[in-house]
Amino acid sequence: MRKSVLDYLEQSESLFPDKQAVVDEKGSDTYGELADKARRVGTFLAGRGMKENAVAAVFLGKTREALPAFWGVTYAGGIYAPMDCKAPVERLRRILEVLEPAYVLTNEENCDKALELVSADKVLLMKDIMKTDPDRECLQKIQARRIDTDPLYIVCTSGSTGIPKGVVISHRAVIDFTEEASETMEFSQEEIFANQAPFYFDASVPDLYCTIRNGATLHIIPEGWFAFPIKVLEYIREHGVNAIFWVPSALIVAANLRAVREVDVNCLKKIMFCGEVMPVKQYNMWKKYVPDARYVNYYGPSETTYASTYYIIDREFDNEDTLPIGRAAVNTGVLILDEEDNPCVCGQVGELCIRGSGVALGYYNNPEKTAEVFVQNPLSPYYHDLMYRTGDLVRENALGEIEYVGRKDFQIKHMGYRIELGEIEHAAMNVAHIERACCIYNDRKQVIVLVYEGQADTDTVRETVKNRVPEYMVPGTILRLEAMPMNANGKIDRKLLKEKYGT
Repeated sequence: MRKSVLDYLEQSESLFPDKQAVVDEKGSDTYGELADKARRVGTFLAGRGMKENAVAAVFLGKTREALPAFWGVTYAGGIYAPMDCKAPVERLRRILEVLEPAYVLTNEENCDKALELVSADKVLLMKDIMKTDPDRECLQKIQARRIDTDPLYIVCTSGSTGIPKGVVISHRAVIDFTEEASETMEFSQEEIFANQAPFYFDASVPDLYCTIRNGATLHIIPEGWFAFPIKVLEYIREHGVNAIFWVPSALIVAANLRAVREVDVNCLKKIMFCGEVMPVKQYNMWKKYVPDARYVNYYGPSETTYASTYYIIDREFDNEDTLPIGRAAVNTGVLILDEEDNPCVCGQVGELCIRGSGVALGYYNNPEKTAEVFVQNPLSPYYHDLMYRTGDLVRENALGEIEYVGRKDFQIKHMGYRIELGEIEHAAMNVAHIERACCIYNDRKQVIVLVYEGQADTDTVRETVKNRVPEYMVPGTILRLEAMPMNANGKIDRKLLKEKYGT
């Protein structure tokens, strides 16, 4: 049984030492080169006396240089934490105050910013690290002491108090996901992945680990390119990319700007998405122009290692329908609980709670927040059985599939009714010429506010929504924006909209 993700890297190095493993704008690395660089990083950190399970922040951006940094930290027995190099210094400082990293691995491009954040003795340049000769014997001794429940990485998510939360994920969690995804999707060494998500976002996890598990090739597409979907799809066509794990926003933009119609990307055979709701309207556009691909709707917060459930789309859906998020992944238990923590019956909306190997080890250096959402399973009171409260509201349909309804914290009480704002958003997204929609609640004025991006006029939007939801759910204010604000993860910036229109 595998106990470390490094088993994947070493297996692919053994089988395909000269095969191209990772490609970016500046070049490529073979599996032999990638493993060698990772061992150099591991040897350097071990020589510096880095303690096992200590944190090393990786401050390198979206580049192939980051991969040997991640796995080099792993070789040294540490926990790697990818950083957003473009984030404001103050936010990065708050993150590093939580993580207290032993070292920050960076390059010349990002070195000055790293030095603003930590003392100079903690800043390590990759070009200097690469001068180290790898010591396999030393690294093997470290790995012999490791177990599969040891932490692998930390990804930082926003916190309601303004202090970011560091989600700690184990080797076992990543291995279980990677194994099932690889077997279910029939990945092999013939796979060519195109990475969309930045490495500080957990949507990049399947790109990294499904690649090295299968001896596949990963193309790292620069973040800025996704503002120009035709350019991205032309790259996919040129390089014969056949598999992608993208957030729906990237697919939506390519559909809305007609890139998927104008560029033939039928080389794509596996199209997988996760991180937010994929509207059926845009899914159907992709299905129309790339009909032979296998489409999979994954669901899972960062706290459950990318995906807890998945649905391989196997039937037709109308634009006004909702794609199911499917059934539980391997070694994962899903519970749908009502407000009294009783199991919901089919069709009843409740909170989705997740247990199993994919559940995070908690929030790093934050026991209070950990205790709030990583809780004892109320259905198993007689032994230790932790589950994660997602805050997501779902229901089971007649086919036994889970359907996403909305966020628990997007639920409001208006005019005496409990309302899911996601339902109003869903109604708005079915209006012709609307590209994105977000619903917020102005607590002070007690008004529902619908903000949207698209060419539809507000009167048309109001009439269409009015025909799809009860009167008490019709927004009191409807605003059209030239462009919806997006956060660093490519999702609608709800916090900013709430600050601007909801107070």
